Amino acid sequence: MPKKDPRLAELQHWLTTGLGWRVERLAPASADASFRRYFRVWRKGGSCVVMDAPPDKEDSAPYLKVSRLLESVGIHVPHVYESDLASGFIVLEDLGDVQYLSRLQAGGDANQLYGDALNTLARLQINGLEAAQQLQPYDRAPLSRELGLMPEWFLERHLRLKLTPEERALITVTFEFLMSEVLDQPTVFVHRDYHSRNLMVTPANNPGVLDFQDALRGPIGYDLASLLKDCYIAWPRAQVESWLRAYRRAVQGRDLDVGVDDQQFIRWFDLVGVQRHLKVLGIFARLWYRDGKSGYLADLPLTLDYVLDTCARYVELTEFVRWLELRIVPRVAPANARVLARLPQRNATPTRKAETKPKPKPKPKPKAKASQSQSQSQSQSQSQSARPRGAPNDRPQRHVVLKAT
Repeated sequence: MPKKDPRLAELQHWLTTGLGWRVERLAPASADASFRRYFRVWRKGGSCVVMDAPPDKEDSAPYLKVSRLLESVGIHVPHVYESDLASGFIVLEDLGDVQYLSRLQAGGDANQLYGDALNTLARLQINGLEAAQQLQPYDRAPLSRELGLMPEWFLERHLRLKLTPEERALITVTFEFLMSEVLDQPTVFVHRDYHSRNLMVTPANNPGVLDFQDALRGPIGYDLASLLKDCYIAWPRAQVESWLRAYRRAVQGRDLDVGVDDQQFIRWFDLVGVQRHLKVLGIFARLWYRDGKSGYLADLPLTLDYVLDTCARYVELTEFVRWLELRIVPRVAPANARVLARLPQRNATPTRKAETKPKPKPKPKPKAKASQSQSQSQSQSQSQSARPRGAPNDRPQRHVVLKAT
């Protein structure tokens, strides 16, 4: 017998009694890395999506505030039709179920899709300067909190690593360097999760933008790093830098005048990307150990690869990347295997953002640098020495690197 779902019953009651709707059909739409769930509701006249955010676990007020701010500067977010903060229900425009990630993995036009995403981001950063003043600052306090997730959840909990005083000192020095670099960047409206699972392919005003409730006023490079160093899909370094240069030219000389050359802009992008990916390593581990969501562990290798690749490019991070190579890299695959061995097969499916199947194999156009089994073998053979340096597509892979067409 299926378990009772009190929240679902409460939602159905709210729709039929509170709003007076005649619901023809209601089905799960997606879940995310929080306690929120989404249901697609069909009624006469079409469909909509209802967010279920239990008020004892999620505060939906920031979602409504940021939604209004984004709409005011022309960003395509789901329009809010109805809301009940006390109950934790919000009725939203249905943007469909085609994520950027699934379209890209199916061989979609990357230049077109990323062109749209970068144009939308430029519009947000240029037109959203005034709106950003209504957001909390992405200053030292949240940056430090986020970086602290990496040693707590990824190193100590997931990898079961007992850090020495010398290692803790190295981590502290590295984190201080990263925060200093990040805080030197111009500040803009920052979405904070602007990536392929939160961008929906839409027939007009593409893309639709989701999961924006944690927006802050912060570094210009942050959302660019979220998008172009996506934890779920990888692109060759040359392609990423080409997109970055085009973006800088697009915003240069407008209201958002970054006032730096390509080299400095790329440095901003790279170093805020390291901060983000260190945070994400901690978050992905925490999602399993605290929330029971194992699927994100599969994305740890790519996330760590971004950190290794970028740190190898900056002399200030040489000691840190050597330590990662020697102490951290060899432990990731065994730690993931330990978790997966404990899971019933039915629970081992990765948790995904929307109702798409877990990462399908790319069509012939995108190419993987190595198969999963090849990559594991390479990783084991390299565990006692530093791996080849260079862009992610230049060294052994555990993930797919796509080429824009």
